Amino acid sequence: MRLVILGGGESGVGTALLGKKKGYDVFLSDFGKIKDKYKEVLNLNAIEWEDETHTENKILNADVVMKSPGIPDKASIVKKLVEKNVSVISEIEFAVQFTNAKTIGITGSNGKTTTTMLVYHLLKNAGLNVGLAGNIGKSFARQVADDNFDYYVLELSSFQLDGSIKYRPDIAIITNISPDHLDRYEYKYENYIASKFRITMNQTENDFLIYDADDEAISEWLTSNKTKAQLIPFSLVKTFSKGAFLKNNTMEVAINEEEFVMETQYIALEGKHNLKNAMAATTVAKLLNIRKATIRESLANFQGVEHRLEKVLKIQNVQYINDSKATNVNATFFALDSMNSPTIWIVGGVDKGNDYEELMSLVHEKVKAIICLGVENKKIIEAFGNVVDVMVEVTSMNDAVRMAQRMAEKGDAVLLSPACASFDLFDDYEDRGRQFKQAVRSL
Repeated sequence: MRLVILGGGESGVGTALLGKKKGYDVFLSDFGKIKDKYKEVLNLNAIEWEDETHTENKILNADVVMKSPGIPDKASIVKKLVEKNVSVISEIEFAVQFTNAKTIGITGSNGKTTTTMLVYHLLKNAGLNVGLAGNIGKSFARQVADDNFDYYVLELSSFQLDGSIKYRPDIAIITNISPDHLDRYEYKYENYIASKFRITMNQTENDFLIYDADDEAISEWLTSNKTKAQLIPFSLVKTFSKGAFLKNNTMEVAINEEEFVMETQYIALEGKHNLKNAMAATTVAKLLNIRKATIRESLANFQGVEHRLEKVLKIQNVQYINDSKATNVNATFFALDSMNSPTIWIVGGVDKGNDYEELMSLVHEKVKAIICLGVENKKIIEAFGNVVDVMVEVTSMNDAVRMAQRMAEKGDAVLLSPACASFDLFDDYEDRGRQFKQAVRSL
C-alpha cells in the first residue's frame, strides 16, 4: 500500500512514522519548506521526502493520501487526486484505525483549545492513561505509533473533520459555532457549520454529543438534522434534567442520576465563556465516572492556555493582556466582553471574511483607542473609525506596544485580540503572542 503525505509539519511527519511502522510504502511531499527538525526525523527513519515542489508521478500513484489540514481542497494537486478517485483523508482518520483507545473529540469556533486542555487536565489528574493531540502538541499519529494510551483528547478543526470519513469519537463536544475560515468554505456559513457537525456523523447510540444549547447555529442544526448520539446540553440560561447549567452562581452537572455541584467562584478560569468550557469538560469527567473531589480540585487549579486572555504584566498600573489566539471576531467578542477597564485594543491581521458589526456595542462601551496591526486595515478603519476617538496603524509588534503604552493611563488595559489570522506579519498566532509578550517585557 502506497501512502503519500502532503505537508511536512507535525501531522505529516507523525503520519509518515505511523505509516512506516504499519508497513506502508511512504512518500512525503511539501510544497513549502520542511523544518530541519522534521527533515532529521524523516531521514533517521529512512522515509522518502521532498520539499518546495510536488512531483506528480510520485504522488498520483498513491493508494491513500493524508493531507495536512492547512492545505485547501482547491489546491491543484488535491484536485488531481480527487479526479483519480484517490482517497484523501486527515491524519485523525488515518491514525484512528490503529488504536483501540477511546477518543474525546472537541471542536468549535472558539474555546476548543481551553476545553481540550481542561478535559486532559481532568483525566490526567484522575490517573487515567491519556494522550493529548489534534491541533495541540505531538501529533495523534505519532502518539499512536509510539505510545499506548487508553484515552485520547483530540482538538479537531473543521479542516481535520473535512478529511474524516469513518472517525467516530466516543464523546464529542461542540463548544460553539460562529463564522470562521469562511474563505475555505466558499464564504458559505452553512458549509462551515456542516463541517463542524461531521464530528457526530458516525456516532452511535452508545456515544455522546455535548453541546452549547445557547448557540443558535448548533440549535438550528440539531432541529433539522439527526444524530444517533445521546445529546447532553450545557447552558448559562436554561436548566436540564440531564446536562450542565447555572443556578445561583453554582455550576450544576446532572448525569447518570447524580449531580455535581460547584460554586463558580472556585473555578480558576474567569469569564462566562470559560464557564461553558468548564461545563463541557466536567460533563466528560462525569461520563467517565471521575471522582467529584478530583473534578473539583482540577477545576480549581487549572492554569488556562497560553495566548488566550493571558495576563502578561502590569506596568504603571496598566494591565497588558495577550489574546493572540483570538483569530476570529467571536473570540474577540469574548475577550472584550470580559474587560472591566478602559481598553486599548490591538487588532488586525489577515481578514477571513470578518463581520465586525457584532463587536460594535462592546467597542462603544469599553474601547478608548484602537491600534491596527496588519498589512491591510481598511475594514477595521471603516468599521470603527467613527466609534473611537483614537485610531492608529502600525506594522510591527514593538510599535504597537510602545504606542499603547503612550496612550494608556493608570487603570487601563492593553488588549492584543486580533480577530484575524496572523500570517501577514507573523509565523502564526503563537509567534504573534510571544512577540507581544517580549515587547511588553522590554517596556
